[in-house]
Amino acid sequence: MGEVTLHTEASLEHVNSKHWDALSHGDSPFQRYGFLRALEESGSVGPETGWHPMYLLVERGDELIGAAAAYLKTDSYGEYIFDWAWARAAGQFGQNYYPKLVIAAPFTPATGSRLLYRDEACRELVYEALGAGIAALVKKFELSSAHVLFCTDEEAQAMGAHGLARRASFQFHWRNRGYKSFDEFLGALKSRKRKQIRKERKRAQEAIDSLEFVPAREMREDDMLALDRFYRKTVAEHGGFDYLRPGFFQAAARNMPDSMLFARVTIDSKVVAGAIFFEGEQSLFGRYWGSEADCDFLHFEVAYYAAIERCIEKGHTLFEAGAQGQQKLMRGFEPALTHSVHSFADPRFGRAVEGFLLQEKDGVGQQMAELAQCGPYREEED
Repeated sequence: MGEVTLHTEASLEHVNSKHWDALSHGDSPFQRYGFLRALEESGSVGPETGWHPMYLLVERGDELIGAAAAYLKTDSYGEYIFDWAWARAAGQFGQNYYPKLVIAAPFTPATGSRLLYRDEACRELVYEALGAGIAALVKKFELSSAHVLFCTDEEAQAMGAHGLARRASFQFHWRNRGYKSFDEFLGALKSRKRKQIRKERKRAQEAIDSLEFVPAREMREDDMLALDRFYRKTVAEHGGFDYLRPGFFQAAARNMPDSMLFARVTIDSKVVAGAIFFEGEQSLFGRYWGSEADCDFLHFEVAYYAAIERCIEKGHTLFEAGAQGQQKLMRGFEPALTHSVHSFADPRFGRAVEGFLLQEKDGVGQQMAELAQCGPYREEED
């Protein structure tokens, strides 16, 4: 069978794409070879970005049986599991919080597999190797900590056995309850919510000529340039960071022709707005909305309603439209628990953080329960 070993690579360029994609990604595209390589090729990760790739590869003999996309981080930007307060607290313990090790999909707050394995027969073996490997890297590079972000519940439980502390957070996700049409979905909502969505869709649709989902392989170069403009305009308007460097969208379209879609909006034959979606067999993930048009409710139409309609048409069970956004609640999205796990080189600091996480977990649960009570779905005929 061969000895199980773990080693690191600084780039996926040196990893066989088919072997990487044969691992257990589930329905999420954000740990796929194409997405991660698009980040590398565009310079969105790498030197001077704060994200230094260190891919963990578990091999048995010459076979790749497991992996994790890991990064040495020199800050906490682009993670969406916020630990700035921990960085400040580390100073009170006389420690430097950076660099740290992060296992995640960069700039992508979407739940998915982070500890990849080839098949069920080697899952526990891979978890064991990755857990031990993470601890070894923290010690070797004198890192403060290790973090696995937006992992699955199964992975959180597995890493808990290796001493990593669980952290609970939540987002708003849309789930398909077997709807046969968008109208049937609306029928499940409270009357006031249903009327508001119809009003918003009507206003947005009347202001544009077309909204179509264009597969990556059919995107034109001017689509790529428009999307890049939209992305940077949105970032600038909201005081954010343009983590994705020029060339990312071209690289992603080239590397992911079957799963990437452009929701393209036109007025007078000109592309004026849009968003990118990544589509799995059962899931849809929305990203990078932007617009150069001043149209009421167009953001909701492109980023939410048209995508929900596509999910219903395709039979997708899950739609994730990004982090935060309590405005999603009245539009059919519901609170959904998300997971991360964390370990710390200094046991004292680790115990302090674990105490905080226990208190935070109770608060998250209470907030989710309160939000669920304010949800848009009717409990009986209205």
